[in-house]
Amino acid sequence: MKRLGIFLLLILVLSACGGVSGQDSGEGDQGKNKDQTAQETDEKKDSTEEEKEENKENKPEKAEKNKESEEAAAEASPEAPKEAQYQLTGNWSFEPINDAEPKVALLTIDDAPDEHGVEMAKTLKAADAPAIFFVNGHFIDSEEGKEKLRKIHELGFPIGNHTMTHASLPDLSQEEQKEEIVGLNDKIEEIIGERPKFFRAPFGQNTDYSEQLAAEENMLLMNWTYGYDWNEEYMDADNLADIMVNTDLLGNGANLLMHDREWTNDALEDIVKGLRSKGYDLLDPALIKTPE
Repeated sequence: MKRLGIFLLLILVLSACGGVSGQDSGEGDQGKNKDQTAQETDEKKDSTEEEKEENKENKPEKAEKNKESEEAAAEASPEAPKEAQYQLTGNWSFEPINDAEPKVALLTIDDAPDEHGVEMAKTLKAADAPAIFFVNGHFIDSEEGKEKLRKIHELGFPIGNHTMTHASLPDLSQEEQKEEIVGLNDKIEEIIGERPKFFRAPFGQNTDYSEQLAAEENMLLMNWTYGYDWNEEYMDADNLADIMVNTDLLGNGANLLMHDREWTNDALEDIVKGLRSKGYDLLDPALIKTPE
């Protein structure tokens, strides 16, 4: 009995020690869990701070990308057509449709894009001077010619049809005239993505059939009020600039004929300045009424 009592006492003591040890172990685990939780919280905090810093650093870059996207979208969106304010008259000049400014002159460049067309377009662009570039098909057969046409168009100038080979239309069959006019429209559209809205026959020589084709193609057929750069006397920049501005033929709505030529290129800036010094606005082709 005495031994049994001692044995039971030992069991009670050992059990008590085990409980205390278990309690210590639990408290240790609990402390360990608290340390781990605190560490994880710190890590999350650090991660959040890093993300904030990263976002702060990337904000200007994202803003720049958004700006570029908006600009690209704006360029891709075609501008709404302007309301027509001028119409062609029977003598090839232009008159206001309603209350638009009557003292205007239209600049046109034929036989483009030859050697000087792109430079002429740049000169006009720098002077904020609108114009129509009338194109011949034989100038856009090569890749170089196609690129010149694209540049002129990208500078903001409308492209007109001046026939494929600059042939005299009355000397051609109807089939040949169609190739000269409609064939060129097809070619221009392949290069710049749009068909011409203006037509000018070589030498101003039209036929009933060329007029019909222009109407079917929704092009405004026009000749000109005056032009001089084909005349040997005016194959000089100073003489040409003088006559283009001081001729008696200059008047409200005048339709000025020029060509892709060296002397015209050299005179162009002075022609623009001279017309403006006389109070003429340069007519924006987008304001001209064209067939629909």
